[in-house]
Amino acid sequence: MNTKTPKTAADIPADAHQQARVLVQALPHMQRYDDEIVVVKYGGHAMGDEPIGRDFARDIVLLEQSGVNPVVVHGGGPQIGDMLKRLGIKSKFADGLRVTDAATVEIVEMVLAGSINKQIVGFINEAGGRAVGLCGKDGNMVLARKLSRAVADPGSQIEKVVDLGFVGEPAKVDTTVLDQILGRELIPVLAPVAAGLEGGTFNVNADTFAGAIAGALKAKRLLLLTDVPGVLDKSKKLIKQLTLADARRLIADGTISGGMIPKVETCIEALDHGVEGVVILDGKVPHAVLLELLTDHGAGTLIQR
Repeated sequence: MNTKTPKTAADIPADAHQQARVLVQALPHMQRYDDEIVVVKYGGHAMGDEPIGRDFARDIVLLEQSGVNPVVVHGGGPQIGDMLKRLGIKSKFADGLRVTDAATVEIVEMVLAGSINKQIVGFINEAGGRAVGLCGKDGNMVLARKLSRAVADPGSQIEKVVDLGFVGEPAKVDTTVLDQILGRELIPVLAPVAAGLEGGTFNVNADTFAGAIAGALKAKRLLLLTDVPGVLDKSKKLIKQLTLADARRLIADGTISGGMIPKVETCIEALDHGVEGVVILDGKVPHAVLLELLTDHGAGTLIQR
């Protein structure tokens, strides 16, 4: 027999009331994303921070437990660079771009599809989820073509094609494997390594890989976690929302520049392939994914059609 005196409202701690309010406020957002696919590209220097990685894993598990179908795509540039140094393999560069030769692509596959992928899978599983680590090669999920990059000579402004070696871009995406996984309480974690159309192995930019996966799955959202708050205006203030036309205009007038250009171009391509909305946000912000999806505030720049 329970002899405890029932608690009154005054007996309940203030933080418990706050937790209840947060859950109630999250409800309409949870309903919006119920049974929807959300692709999350996890990258940047936040990946090297274990506490942030474990927080990220808990956020992904919470999404899955809330009825969302999350798909994680990860990068690993800094970790690849560290491994190349440890093995004494010097990186080659052409016009400032890293060349992925035969020796390097083996290390890329080992680090991306091996150590990084399994670390993220482990974090998600330890947080109570059921993650499955895959790469683009599995089930011919992503077939890549060799990436050609034209660079203008600073003096003559004449463009020349730079050979980046085994660097590719998605040519075909087959979602058969993902279709079998999603909706079964499993969380796919994808490394951006793909087979070539004519064989071989290609390293694919993680943003581009995530965009291609999101487009093929017709995802509700694509989140690109990076090292900056989002798209900034010329005063370096965060732009919270953009249309496709806005994004193209800001690239044309130079507001969007440098490394942000390919990220925004990935967003545009994903939207053109059926993704409902794409968000660029700072992966170092605690619980950035939850702030973006389950609160009114949001956490980055949302680009929509």
